[in-house]
Amino acid sequence: MKRLVVLSAGLSTPSTTRQVADAISSAVASAVGGRGEKLEVTTFELRELAGDLAQNMTTGLSTPHLDEVKRQLSEADGLVAVTPVFKASYTGLFKMFFDVLDTDALNGMPTIIAATAGTARHSLVTEYALRPLLAYMRAVVVPTALFAATDDFGGAGGADFSKRAARAASELAALIVSTQASVEGLAGAVGQPEAAPRKRKAGVDVEDGFVPFSQLLRGHSGD
Repeated sequence: MKRLVVLSAGLSTPSTTRQVADAISSAVASAVGGRGEKLEVTTFELRELAGDLAQNMTTGLSTPHLDEVKRQLSEADGLVAVTPVFKASYTGLFKMFFDVLDTDALNGMPTIIAATAGTARHSLVTEYALRPLLAYMRAVVVPTALFAATDDFGGAGGADFSKRAARAASELAALIVSTQASVEGLAGAVGQPEAAPRKRKAGVDVEDGFVPFSQLLRGHSGD
């Protein structure tokens, strides 16, 4: 059983961002199923973590709920990250979530990035904002990014989005369910040349990054 985590940064209920996130995760489940694997999908609405994120940012103290989300994310086999566009970029809530993640939380994580907006004029936000952010986190972002404007809901635009989603899902499935050779090939194609990326670390356990005092004091006489 493979596991996919979906992050939706929509702020309203119902949310077009969540609708897009669900459409993408459904396409990924079909693509992974076509490769003979089952997929467990867990979706997190970031607006439900707003208070936890604010506390973590302002005090440095996380919460049990936020820690559990971090843990599930780092242990997943793939990620779908979707945000609405506010002021020409991802939302502050979306960025705040990634700001509180451990530096090694997404090492080598196969990822689809997606955005929603009222107009197609924001369609490049995936390339100038989302892709650099996830690349900084050392995730492996698939070549096909997804963007949905208001016109994409219904009609020919919706059909085109479904085709793009299927292509991105196929790329993600190839990373989630694959031989080592295909992982290396796709990872190299998206700018992640390391065949064996560093181990992921959620950063929520005491042992993560803990250095014993005996090691810290090694070589010191105490004088």
